[in-house]
Amino acid sequence: MSTNHNHSDNATKFVANDERMHWHDQALWFVREKRDRASKSIPEWEQLREYANQIKTHTMANLDKYLLEFEKNATEKGITVHFACDAKEHNEIVHKILSENNVKKIVKSKSMLTEECHLNPYLESRGIEVIDTDLGERIVQLRNEPPSHIVLPAIHLKKSDVSDTFHEKLGTEKGNYDPTYLTRAARAALREDFLTADAGLTGVNFAIANTGGVVVCTNEGNADMGASVPKLHIASMGIEKIIPRLEDLSVFTRLLARSATGQPITSYTSHFHGSVEGGKMHIIIVDNKRSQFLSSTKNKKALNCIRCGACMNTCPVYRRSGGHSYEYVIPGPIGSILGSARHPELHNSLPFACTLCGSCTNVCPVKIDLDSQLYSLRQDLGNADLIDSKKKMIMKVTTWVMSKPALFDFAGKMARIIVPKLPNFILYNKTNVWGKQRDLPKFPPKSFKEMFKEGELDDK
Repeated sequence: MSTNHNHSDNATKFVANDERMHWHDQALWFVREKRDRASKSIPEWEQLREYANQIKTHTMANLDKYLLEFEKNATEKGITVHFACDAKEHNEIVHKILSENNVKKIVKSKSMLTEECHLNPYLESRGIEVIDTDLGERIVQLRNEPPSHIVLPAIHLKKSDVSDTFHEKLGTEKGNYDPTYLTRAARAALREDFLTADAGLTGVNFAIANTGGVVVCTNEGNADMGASVPKLHIASMGIEKIIPRLEDLSVFTRLLARSATGQPITSYTSHFHGSVEGGKMHIIIVDNKRSQFLSSTKNKKALNCIRCGACMNTCPVYRRSGGHSYEYVIPGPIGSILGSARHPELHNSLPFACTLCGSCTNVCPVKIDLDSQLYSLRQDLGNADLIDSKKKMIMKVTTWVMSKPALFDFAGKMARIIVPKLPNFILYNKTNVWGKQRDLPKFPPKSFKEMFKEGELDDK
């Protein structure tokens, strides 16, 4: 991991297209507003959030117990359970299962875990055809792009982009941008894939310890088709997907869709407690550096995430920089935590892609302290010498000045006198990266402290 991915450089490319940037921003804010209306429709919303927080926190503290309980109950139902320590082992297990069953073609529903493990290229390099069946995932797969959002994978694309892609890959009419026409074309192509696939792979939204079953939430029914038409069903899940009891599920299903898309519930909330008749079902439970969060006092609550995407829809940085600018499988606030905590050398810019406004924490359905974690990760990266040396020096000087009130007041007074008189080339030049996109505000004649001491704020 020698190459460093800089979010700000990637964001600069995204905002260069001003029209698209504003469209992306507004599209996601529309989803955020739907979430707000949905959350206000049930009076017990905050109580549900607190329940979810307590359930997930309890489960993560007793994860070994619940994983073993789940394995026991699933095995009793005829499901084969595998454990994978990392992405490599997960992919090897999947490939071994497929090879043993002579699988040449697999249909896959949305699964951020398999994106994280880079399963598609792994299988394709071994001669297995992989078809993503979620419409958004299929669009980005045809374009050879990663998803830019965990719930809305193709949110960065317009219908004209989709139309051009479908014309090239599926043979649709050139220039026909009608969403209904494009959706029907995708459905017709995918239906053929479902009927000719040898196996189906799904993600897992929730795994219930006391039943040994998994729950998959979709709006398109593609997971149901993939798990039901072929005789082989593989479900891939991270260790954090476990919940203790079936009754706990009701808390999360009321929170998930409302937080994600503003719906009361997803169109399909499907329970899988075994294979189809005459078939086989495998569940692969993956760690892949998740367990390291359990030992972290600062970041352990990141494992509580239920992947609703609400933090992305509200984040002013994500909305204006696009998911691909993060260069991590999960973008936005939660992805910035996961990426920089797992691979700090590679993703050390992500905790700084944040205004610390706290909006992500306010909308999180399981009450993860996202902004606090991002703030603490900045300190961790600084202590590990994994931030830019100039930034670190500036922060040290700023800390020193602000820790001395008299010096801070004097510096502020001098700045108010001197800075307005400086020529622009001194303030705005290539050494001042901050000034590329910003202008200094007009300096007031007095500081707030001076106005307060002199009583000028009493009547304001």
